[in-house]
Amino acid sequence: MARQTPHPSASGAGLAPVVVQSRDSARQFFFAVWAKHRQARPLEPLERLVAEVIVLHPEYHALLDAGPQGRAVDYGNAAPEHNPFLHMGLHIALREQVAADRPAGIARLHGLAIANAEQGHAAEHRMLDCLAEELWRAQSAGRLPDEQAYLSALRGLR
Repeated sequence: MARQTPHPSASGAGLAPVVVQSRDSARQFFFAVWAKHRQARPLEPLERLVAEVIVLHPEYHALLDAGPQGRAVDYGNAAPEHNPFLHMGLHIALREQVAADRPAGIARLHGLAIANAEQGHAAEHRMLDCLAEELWRAQSAGRLPDEQAYLSALRGLR
């Protein structure tokens, strides 16, 4: 079943609907964006956001250059750091949250984490751990993510 999810643009202005029909179509989007980026073709705002995340992860470039073989890999229940698509998806989700400041206050917490870290990417990874944990808890309990618990975990990173 297709699911339509609003995505803020990379600049944080406006929303563009994205339809995620399947794991394969979501993965294909990563491959298409990477190919477009490598060809120096113009990117839409969401594509720019995805390309920025991919560029931060050179360890995934060979996979994204591999084509259909890379799309077919089944990562099962691997932890986010072992599933490149989940890992990059969490980066994108966090950056969208920051752009929209939703949950309220996350933009400030992200700014503090990045400012207080020697390496912003590492700080973002710590934030991703909190996001992944809250998503896992929500899914396990059959409920929506608890924004306050998530923000509390992020505050604990300082």
